[in-house]
Amino acid sequence: MTMTHVGAVVGAVTAVMAILLHSSIHKIEEGHLAVYYRGGALLTAPNGPGYHIMMPFLTTYRSVQTTLQTDEIKNVPCGTSGGVMIYFDRIEVVNMLVPSSVVDTVKNYTADYDKTLIFNKIHHELNQFCSVHTLQEVYIELFDIIDENLKIALQKDLNSMAPGLTIQAVRVTKPKIPEAIRRNFELMEGEKTRLLVTVQTQKVVEKEAETERKKAVIEAQKVAEVAQIHFQQKVMEKETEKRISEIEDTAFLAKMKARADAEYYTAAKFAEANRLKLTPEYLELMKYQAIAANSKIYFGQDIPNMFVEGHKMGRGRSERARHGEKSEGSGEGGGSQGESKRVCLHLC
Repeated sequence: MTMTHVGAVVGAVTAVMAILLHSSIHKIEEGHLAVYYRGGALLTAPNGPGYHIMMPFLTTYRSVQTTLQTDEIKNVPCGTSGGVMIYFDRIEVVNMLVPSSVVDTVKNYTADYDKTLIFNKIHHELNQFCSVHTLQEVYIELFDIIDENLKIALQKDLNSMAPGLTIQAVRVTKPKIPEAIRRNFELMEGEKTRLLVTVQTQKVVEKEAETERKKAVIEAQKVAEVAQIHFQQKVMEKETEKRISEIEDTAFLAKMKARADAEYYTAAKFAEANRLKLTPEYLELMKYQAIAANSKIYFGQDIPNMFVEGHKMGRGRSERARHGEKSEGSGEGGGSQGESKRVCLHLC
């Protein structure tokens, strides 16, 4: 064998080894698991991320995502209860398969499990929903609950069919409807918009009237409260004046009572002093002092008559003098008679 033949053999062996090595080494991305088929049978030992070696030509693998993924179902037809056919342009389903359920799920539904468990189920549930609702309900009134209903229905079936597969969210786009119906809906929405504007305008007017009424009520309450405050102030002033008057009356009464008590006490003490002072001996002394102070003292039983007769004699003298009758004898006799009845004691 020549060197040429040896080189060819070595080259061929190297090429075969390279092909075999390339066919046996494979890479698994992060967030995925590799499931293996040998002779069409699923092997029970999956591999995680990284480089792995498998038997070339006899073993194949499929990479299954175990993180959150979004499946898109496009152009889903749906017939309403009124017979109108509409189309949902796109429905997105966010789901995740746990790693521990990968082998069972792939074994039961293949590596394309989402087509069976999600895509087909979306078609079914959406048609079930549309068949019992009108176009008005599907397109407008109940559109906001379609995604939630789909999510609940999907998860309910998956809990029994594929427990490791969970639905995180469902997003539904607005369906496509026939153009003529769409224009009618637009006109209807315009009328609704005008109605809403009218209703809102009415509410604004009502709110303004309510605001004015509340302002009037507040103003009236303020005036009433101010009047009440003034009234209470006047009442307090009158009560204060009344209390001051009562205090002054009480003080004056106490003052007068004290003065009366003082006068009564003074009079009582003065009377008590006179009672103690006016003894018979003191009165006798006062008598002699009074006698000593007088210049004339009259004694006798006829003293009152003497003064009366003397008074008459004086009048008679005046009358005689007026008529020019002069009688010295009678005058002297009268004088001596009066003098005989009067005794005078001069004390110097």
